[in-house]
Amino acid sequence: MRHPPLLSSPLLTDAGASHGFFGRSGGVSKGVFTSLNTGLGSNDHPEHAAMNRARCAITLAIEPDRLLTLRQVHSPKAIIVRECWAGQGPEADAMVTRMRGVALGVLAADCMPFLFIDAEAGVIGAAHAGWRGALAGVLEATIETMRAEGAAPERIAAALGPCLRQPNFEVGLDLVEEFLTRHPSSERFFAPGATPEKRQFDLAGFGLWRLTECGVRHVDDLGVCTLARPDDYFSYRAGRRVGATDYGRNLSAIALP
Repeated sequence: MRHPPLLSSPLLTDAGASHGFFGRSGGVSKGVFTSLNTGLGSNDHPEHAAMNRARCAITLAIEPDRLLTLRQVHSPKAIIVRECWAGQGPEADAMVTRMRGVALGVLAADCMPFLFIDAEAGVIGAAHAGWRGALAGVLEATIETMRAEGAAPERIAAALGPCLRQPNFEVGLDLVEEFLTRHPSSERFFAPGATPEKRQFDLAGFGLWRLTECGVRHVDDLGVCTLARPDDYFSYRAGRRVGATDYGRNLSAIALP
């Protein structure tokens, strides 16, 4: 079986985490899902998505049935994983565990995928954060849930994988107002857009700031934009530009060996 390519974070590697940020190469899916689509909620052939997930799990030295993902709903909900499940899993957008040999995976196609580890406490986490989830507090909830399992924010190492970056993330003034209402100091994450009614949003910068506010001091941002590299990563916005009615999902996963 061919191992799909992945990006890794030196920070997480040094902390002893088995992890990877996978793109769209190295799988078996066809069409708009070519080729490593790992989203069970997409309209891809279920067997193809399962085979792609198995390839990712094996690359991480994890049994395929121990790669867990969630039914993501852009919420601030973070759960503690105490047992494995099959299929899409419970509704949540972040999860935390102390279990070894289990990979926590999040799916994204422009949203932020964050992976976390406190090596001393033996606690890992994974979070999916689009603008809705980030504004609602999913990153803060992830850190708080890790704390509940014995982690300390100052020991946590976090890494942000491929996501939509500021030059390609244009939003309306209504979204700006939502962020400023909740976080008045977040104005610095919005740059002028193509017209006076638009702004360019630094979602990654906002997410990294929220982690800093939670006491996380060790963060690695891989700096990859999904929309700028549609041949390498699934991107919801890239698909919309060409009229696609569905899209694949990039997997980001972490495990304690």
